[in-house]
Amino acid sequence: MTPFTRLTAPAAALPIANIDTDQIIPKQFLSTVSRQGLAAGLFYDLRFGDDGQERPDFVLNQAIFRGVGVLIAGANFGCGSSREHAAWALEDFGIRCVIAPSFAEIFHGNAINNGILPVALPAEAVEALTGEARGGNHVFQIDLEAQTVTAPSGAVYRFEIDAAAKRKLLSGLDDIGVSLAAEAAIGAYEERRRLMTPWLP
Repeated sequence: MTPFTRLTAPAAALPIANIDTDQIIPKQFLSTVSRQGLAAGLFYDLRFGDDGQERPDFVLNQAIFRGVGVLIAGANFGCGSSREHAAWALEDFGIRCVIAPSFAEIFHGNAINNGILPVALPAEAVEALTGEARGGNHVFQIDLEAQTVTAPSGAVYRFEIDAAAKRKLLSGLDDIGVSLAAEAAIGAYEERRRLMTPWLP
């Protein structure tokens, strides 16, 4: 996956609590195991009407919010089923960071394993950032190394992140990649084990 170090990108606000994974990527888009093409289904029922046409009032359909890289959302973002397609769809759409007061645990892990930075901030900070994202200048700076979010106004918010998750994002490694990075050590252990316990399979 693409390493996450710093991101300078426009943000869009979707201040709705309990956005679940079925809203992020509805079930009809889950038949694929490819991570490409899922942007078309992101927030499908919110972005499109029954006739398949874009809803002009939905934030991601508005001209100034096309090409956003940061999404500012409500509490408990990513709740519901554990579908990893939700993270795939966000990444395919170009969203590399989601800021919210809280995240569902499984989505949080899926996001990190797919190069998306979930930033948890206090509700009042998220509310302030939501207001800034609606302004004329809505370009935010996210610095994972420094663990800061800089709003268009210049206001800086510091966030916490688990050290292991931070290392994975900075290095661009998911759980499998982390294991493969230790391939030499694992091989050496297996060889020692084979020599010390030859009776074991």
